[in-house]
Amino acid sequence: MYIYSYRKKKSTDMSLTPKENNIPLSKFESMLKTNSVYFFDSVEFEEIIHYYLDSGKISLAKKAIKLGLTQHPKSVLLKLLKAELLIFDGENERASSLLKELQAIEPTNSEIYVQQANLYSKKHLHTEAINLLTVALEFTDDEADILSMIGMEYLFLDDFNEARLNFAKCLEVDFEDYSSLYNVIYCFDMQNEHIEAIDYLNNYINKDPYSEIAWHQLGRQYFILKNYKEALRAFDYAVLIDEYFVGAYLEKAKTLEELKRFEEAIDNYKITLDLDDPTSFVFLRIGECFEKLNKTTNAIQYYKKAVHEDPLLDKGWMAITNLYVKEKKYSKAIFYIDKAIEIDEQNSIYWRKYAEINLNLDLFEEAVNAFQKCISLNDNDLVIWLGLSDTLCFLGEYEDALKNLLKAKTYFKDFAEIEYRLSGLCFRFKNFKNGERYLKTALLIDFEYQIILKELFPDVYKLPEVIDIINSSKKTS
Repeated sequence: MYIYSYRKKKSTDMSLTPKENNIPLSKFESMLKTNSVYFFDSVEFEEIIHYYLDSGKISLAKKAIKLGLTQHPKSVLLKLLKAELLIFDGENERASSLLKELQAIEPTNSEIYVQQANLYSKKHLHTEAINLLTVALEFTDDEADILSMIGMEYLFLDDFNEARLNFAKCLEVDFEDYSSLYNVIYCFDMQNEHIEAIDYLNNYINKDPYSEIAWHQLGRQYFILKNYKEALRAFDYAVLIDEYFVGAYLEKAKTLEELKRFEEAIDNYKITLDLDDPTSFVFLRIGECFEKLNKTTNAIQYYKKAVHEDPLLDKGWMAITNLYVKEKKYSKAIFYIDKAIEIDEQNSIYWRKYAEINLNLDLFEEAVNAFQKCISLNDNDLVIWLGLSDTLCFLGEYEDALKNLLKAKTYFKDFAEIEYRLSGLCFRFKNFKNGERYLKTALLIDFEYQIILKELFPDVYKLPEVIDIINSSKKTS
């Protein structure tokens, strides 16, 4: 466990030693069980405390600090660890007071300034934290560690330029500090400086041509710029250097998809399944590749693997639904769209598909409910309003259809699709005045679209007065 995520904590050799082989640790825990008191030197206490912190055993770390300070009351190192835990517990005033005492004793101890900076950072006073870390930099033997913390503080300030410069300095100190390399590229990404990122990575690769991390990051930048051929080349180098690099295989597969080399993409996705635990994402991608190859059976097989791996993957259920709809297997499609809606019932796209499937199954009332759900989710696409209106008409619920169209008209001004339907309904209700008005408006907007009236309201279309209006409009147009 790391108490402060932005700090690259260093562990002593003892803290990394397995508990059963750690004599001071075993002796300490024996002491706790028997209530005996054993003597430890301050370094042993420090190692015991670090072990507990790394293991997430905070209460035991606190006991070790308390006993350690009893035996070594002047130990600055143990007091610093106490300050660290006080900050962790949110006891900032006590921690600040203790750190000021320590600063008076050891004004050149970089760790004191680091902990003071941490206090400011927790208060979102990042500029003040940077000032203290800059002081710490003068006294530290581990410049990269402090530079990384300064970089993180600049990230908190959204100052990506200064953050990047500090992470780049980390790499000057330790060329294989890959976490800093990632952060440098992250800063370029946040500034949309992908060309600059490519230049930086190429310079890095010139110094270390066998860095699979750098090649992988270079591929990502080319991918963002849609230069897929160069991206593929970079990912090829990454997996050539490290044949177990799962992330590079994934990015390579995505790049092959963009190049429409779907079979090769599938092969690379399958490599990740051999190297790592299977994921729903990979199964989904393989399914999509098979779908693009028109291999429906294989596509469904992998989509089903995806939802088996993650039953809450609504995109997986939707992918199966779409394939069955494409094959007009609506009875199967309805089962899978139900699954997607169970997971995300606020997704209007799913309700649209649900309406479409129910219409094809002649389940019109269910389709009406789906269209109404879309509207309640603020899906104000004209297609939804028209679909609802036409379905209501099919069910003979003409008054509801009319109300729906009048409401749609408040969102969509001068749309022939609405005007023709309103005209047909008004004529059906013997409201000839409004029927004529809507029809004339519709003909002015789009004369040719009168086919709507003919298809949806054939009886109305044959009325003499309707024919006269259409012919008169034709003569004037």
